[in-house]
Amino acid sequence: MSTTLVVSIVAITAALVLYTIGVFWERRTGNLKVAHVVVFWAGLACDTLGTSMMGQLAGGTFQLGLHAVTGAVAIALMAFHAIWATRTVAVGTEQARRNFHRFSIVVWAIWLIPYVSGMVLGMSR
Repeated sequence: MSTTLVVSIVAITAALVLYTIGVFWERRTGNLKVAHVVVFWAGLACDTLGTSMMGQLAGGTFQLGLHAVTGAVAIALMAFHAIWATRTVAVGTEQARRNFHRFSIVVWAIWLIPYVSGMVLGMSR
C-alpha cells in the first residue's frame, strides 16, 4: 500500500470523525459556537486533502459516476456549510445559531454517501 493511499485514507477518515463530532456536538448543544465552526473547517480541510490525494492515485481524471458526483456535491456542501456557520457565528442572530443544526445533519448525511461508496469501491479493487 502506497504512502499516498495511507495518508489519503487517514485524512478522509479524520474528516469523517471531525465532521461527525462537529455536527452532533453542535446538535447536542443546540447552539452553534466558534469551536463547532473550527471543527467544520478542519473536517473540510481533511476531506479536501484526502480527496485530492485519492484523485492523484486515480490518475487525476474526473470520471463521471455516483462516487465522483456525490463526492463533488459533498465537498461543495461542506464548504457552503462551513462558510454559513462562520457567517452565522459572526453576524447571525441567536435564533439563527440555534436553528443551524437542521441543515448540518443533512450535509453530514449527504457526505456519508461518497464516504461509503469510496470504501466499497476501494475494497472491491
